[in-house]
Parts: sequence; structure tokens; C-alpha cells
Amino acid sequence: MIFYFSGCGNSRYIAQTLAQWLNDTLYFIPEMARESRYDYTLSEGEKLGFVFPIYSWAPPRLVLDFVKQLQLAEKPGYIYFACTCGDQCGQTEKIFRKALKEKGWELSACFSVQMPETYIGMPGFKLDTEERAKEKIEAAKASVMRNIPRLINKEMFSEMIVGSFAWLKSHLINNGFNKFALDDSKYRFTEKCISCGKCAEVCPLQNITLEDGHPKWNGHCTMCMGCYHHCPVNAIQYSKATEGKGQYCFS
Repeated sequence: MIFYFSGCGNSRYIAQTLAQWLNDTLYFIPEMARESRYDYTLSEGEKLGFVFPIYSWAPPRLVLDFVKQLQLAEKPGYIYFACTCGDQCGQTEKIFRKALKEKGWELSACFSVQMPETYIGMPGFKLDTEERAKEKIEAAKASVMRNIPRLINKEMFSEMIVGSFAWLKSHLINNGFNKFALDDSKYRFTEKCISCGKCAEVCPLQNITLEDGHPKWNGHCTMCMGCYHHCPVNAIQYSKATEGKGQYCFS
């Protein structure tokens, strides 16, 4: 059983790869949350996995909220997570361990993989070059394949890219991100908009509706930037921060 979240496809790829090789079932966290599906039963010896991107050096708030409400018939014997990041993960492992411990569960294994950058919602943040993006994807594929046997054998391990100033990034900066940066009022569409509805289709939180054929953001955003990156004509912008920065989606 693997619960995952992804906005631009990086974490979805990791989750799908793990599910394929572990012969496991995928559950999309936003969909499960919308349906209030929090009760599950693990079969004997079944592993419990989570896959998610790193947002501001920590797990996305919606992932932690889901973990908090998740209910299992029996205490899981082996829990792991895999996370994707543009650069570093900060104290993600400690944060996730704490969330599990509050439920009486223990984390068995975790690993992080660098994937192409997707967050460009602030000045100074930019996408990787095409060459660097390819390098990250190839390294990520190798990392996942290296760790799959460890998960199959239920090994205890931690392979995280923590980085410097981890506490500062994962707590002070992350708190600011969750408080101030999850502001979808700064999204706008330009005259390029062709009213295709792709932005509403890909929004994992179903936060976008169409009014007169154009997107409207409704105040429930996790800042995955999927709407921006998936737009076929690059008609969506976030304030002035995204102008001229290009787009990326895992394909």
C-alpha cells in the first residue's frame, strides 16, 4: 500500500516505479482526502509506503494532515517513505518520524532523490537547465532501483539529503511558507489563455474552476504549481515571479 502526492509528476513517477516493482497498490492522497477515505487494512506482512515532494524543506502540509487522520486496523510492521526534492530535504525525516510516533507507529526506512526543480513562485527561484534536469532524473532512477531491493527485504535504512541549516529551513522558513506562500490570489491568466481547462483538470486539490472559460483559483492551494507547469500555452503566471522562467513537468 503506497500513498502518494504529486503536482508536476516527479513524485508520481517514483510512486509508480515503486508500485510496479513492489507489486503494490497506489492511492492518491488528495483523492483519498476528498472522499474522506482514511480507514484501511493492511494484509499480513504488507508494507506501508508514502511518496511525496518536499515543499520548503518539509513534507507538504496536506501529506502530514493525511497521515494524522489515517487509520489502520493493525499497527503496520514496516513503514517507509520516499521523497523528491530539488536540492535538500532539511529535517523531513525527523518531522515525518514525529508524525508517525504520535500515532504509535515507527518509521523503518526513508530515502530522498533529487528531481528537477518545479517551485519558481518567488524571486530567485528558477528551473534547472535541461541538461541538469536530465542528470537529476537519471540519478533518481538509479537511486530508486538501488533502494527497491532494500524495501523488498524490509531493511532499516535512511538515505536523506539533509543539507545545511536544516532546522532553520524546515521550521522557521517552512512555517513562513505555509503561512504566507500558499496564496493562490497571486495566480493570474494572460491573454494567451485558450480556455482548454487543463489547469482545472490537473489541479490535485480541485482548487481551480472555470469562469467564462478562464481559470479561477478558490483559496485552497498547496502551491504545487501544477497549473502553471501544465498549461500548454504558458498562459498562467504567479504574480511576476514566474515570468520568463519556463515550464517543467515529468513526462
